[in-house]
Amino acid sequence: MPTINQLIRNGRASITKKSTAPALQWGYNSLKRKQYPSGGSPQKRGVCIRVYTTTPKKPNSALRKVARVRLTNGFEITSYIPGVGHNLQEHSVVLVRGGRIKDLPGVRYHVVRGALDTTACLLYTSDAADE
Repeated sequence: MPTINQLIRNGRASITKKSTAPALQWGYNSLKRKQYPSGGSPQKRGVCIRVYTTTPKKPNSALRKVARVRLTNGFEITSYIPGVGHNLQEHSVVLVRGGRIKDLPGVRYHVVRGALDTTACLLYTSDAADE
């Protein structure tokens, strides 16, 4: 615990907030081929490099569907594919938003269903609900 004199001399260090979705904070200048801090985007477009399943952390058991995506700013991220069934494969163009999956380490993004090459989840459409 600091003394009063130490607080007067140095003060308290403010805690810097760390982004939960750092890949969405950067833009890309294609002329200079450089990334720059853009202030953040709600979503980013990317191309699937690999679509695969992975197992969650300890108390849970499943095969979670994830995709390795290269974003337009050059970042390569792992994003979760929500919902039941999907049509994604290599070279599919997807829209990615922030939002982590608690039981998958390193997965901090979600694929947006119904945008670009991703079909909307059939389970949630009104036709499927009526049956």
